[in-house]
Amino acid sequence: MSSGAATFLFAGGMSVATVLSGCDGRNELAYPGALRVATLLGEPSGAGFLTADAVRPFVFPGDHGAHPGFRQEWWYLTAALEDPATGDEYGVQFTLFRRALAAQSGDGPWRSAQAFLGHFALTDVERDRHVEAERFARGHPRLAGVRAAPFAAWIEGWRLESMGPSTWPVQLQADTDSFGVDLVLHETRPPVLQGDRGLSRKGPVAGSYYYSIPRLAIKGTIRAGDREVDVAGLGWFDREWSTSGLGAEQIGWDWFALQFDDGRSLMAYQIRRRDGERGAYDQGVLVSADGNVRRLGVADFSLSPERTWRDDAGTRWPITWRIAVGGEEFIVEAAIEDQVMDTSIRYWEGLVRVSDPVARDLGRGYMEMTGY
Repeated sequence: MSSGAATFLFAGGMSVATVLSGCDGRNELAYPGALRVATLLGEPSGAGFLTADAVRPFVFPGDHGAHPGFRQEWWYLTAALEDPATGDEYGVQFTLFRRALAAQSGDGPWRSAQAFLGHFALTDVERDRHVEAERFARGHPRLAGVRAAPFAAWIEGWRLESMGPSTWPVQLQADTDSFGVDLVLHETRPPVLQGDRGLSRKGPVAGSYYYSIPRLAIKGTIRAGDREVDVAGLGWFDREWSTSGLGAEQIGWDWFALQFDDGRSLMAYQIRRRDGERGAYDQGVLVSADGNVRRLGVADFSLSPERTWRDDAGTRWPITWRIAVGGEEFIVEAAIEDQVMDTSIRYWEGLVRVSDPVARDLGRGYMEMTGY
């Protein structure tokens, strides 16, 4: 699922207005609660756009690039990092969203129908601190865009970009007044196609094209205030594009991307229904240490909240979960409680620790919750 903020962030009037009013792309203001996921996800499909309704071949590096025939897509990266000298833990999220405001663009770069949104966040576990930033920009090459080969995805000075003529390695460079990162990412596994050979169905008439790269080797530096720290760890990269929205009965989702110390990787999500019943479109993948992929349907796993935390706005977030897959159970717990993204859509996105039921440490990962 893994949209970062929400699949259809640019559907909201304020976000679009910000872009079209001549925003210079450097807006890092937060708009807590300004838009609600439930409203945006219920938006009907747009006339003139392509839809994700049949299995298609995936081609790389081309599919790392943009798919402007679809209404929205995103490039999503999370990283679970550690300072090797101290053992201090950090988490990084970077997401670039593309939203088509119309099915066709006009002539010239300033008449582009594409708008972009960037989200960037850092979690500092030892200091119990989470900070985030947000930027809007038009789809002008000088402001924001995506290129397939060599790969680049950028919004103003935030760039996720190939370091040479090949796609990998990729460098993430992003900076704000209070935090920044300079990270180098190496692909250790090929892309994993989600759902049915990359077609991820979200409802009777809703779907997306979706692939993941679950174990990126990462090294680099982070800056937190005036501290600069060398870090290393693992990253998770998600790509998804679509046109259709979720149904009116679907209000949000809970999504997990976990990297185990034994070399396995697990992605699982559930789309929450308004009536509280479990839907038919929950899914995931379990990737073994040797790269074998097991696709998970509704009957193959369960997600059960164990503990909630209440934020200053009064929202209760389930920050500890029990995940059952096959004969195994995992406890997923927020590394720190407050990893709320106070952006145009308010959602929880942050670093988590994974253990077994007797509290043996098994790994790290990221969790995303929307619609609360």
